Amino acid sequence: MGFGGGNLPDAPGPSPSQKDPNYLKEAFHIQYNMIALAGAAALSLVGWTALPLLLAGGLEMMYLAIVPQNWRFQRLVRSWKFAAEQKLHESKLSDMLRSLPPDMQGRYIKLAEVCGSIRNNFAQLSSASQMFVQQMDTRLEGLLHGYVRLLTAAVQQRTYVKGTDPELIKKEIVNLQQELDHDPPRVQDINKKRIEILSKRLEKYQKICENRQVVDAQCSAVEDVLQLVRDQSVTMRDPQQVSDQLTNLVHDVEQTEQTVQQVESIFSGLTPDMEGIMQDADPSTSSSAAQRTRIGS
Repeated sequence: MGFGGGNLPDAPGPSPSQKDPNYLKEAFHIQYNMIALAGAAALSLVGWTALPLLLAGGLEMMYLAIVPQNWRFQRLVRSWKFAAEQKLHESKLSDMLRSLPPDMQGRYIKLAEVCGSIRNNFAQLSSASQMFVQQMDTRLEGLLHGYVRLLTAAVQQRTYVKGTDPELIKKEIVNLQQELDHDPPRVQDINKKRIEILSKRLEKYQKICENRQVVDAQCSAVEDVLQLVRDQSVTMRDPQQVSDQLTNLVHDVEQTEQTVQQVESIFSGLTPDMEGIMQDADPSTSSSAAQRTRIGS
């Protein structure tokens, strides 16, 4: 994510595509179809006749008119895309886990073990309950993915807060304001923009501190609820009730992630403002102004 500009990492959990695949394109690029077309082309070259190509072209048109419309083929293509997306998301999840510090990795491992206990406790239920068990398992996977993203956001927020001193920013603003009347007009324009940007940095710091508390609280809530579900799963025999609990928790995690992204969007225009300062500065004043410019997280 990176609070100096950027976005929250993509969700590692598999999600359906926004639009259907191009079944015509998928049918054309199937390996066996490409081999058949290449074979027809080779026969035409060897025999110095266009007949194999003409026959292959006619068969290809019939093939592309029928196969892409077949529901079994469409289901097969969707399964291919889902498997590819799942593999990509799992790779992202692994990368995010490796990037976490040891204490955060430990929290994830502990929560994954709790989820494993919940699955084991419901694994022996009757076949009539297995549909709800599968729904519950999907919710657990979604929660683990969301939990990793929240842990990643928490680490980035902690790093930002640790590396930023708001008192120094306030002091810089006061110094610029005191010197503003004594600066040449051109320098005044630059320093007014600096004051505006430093004020945005203060606002950014305060928002991230607030957001950090929300993320930390949500991570703890996920841990508490899943531990409660694990305790309940020892005697509970209604997986649908557990699935409903997890659905509400998934919704809470998603709302917290949206809050993180909203904090990002507030400060997305900070860098262009800083670039504007450098563009407005003329050569005679830019070097002296740069010596006093200490912006950047």
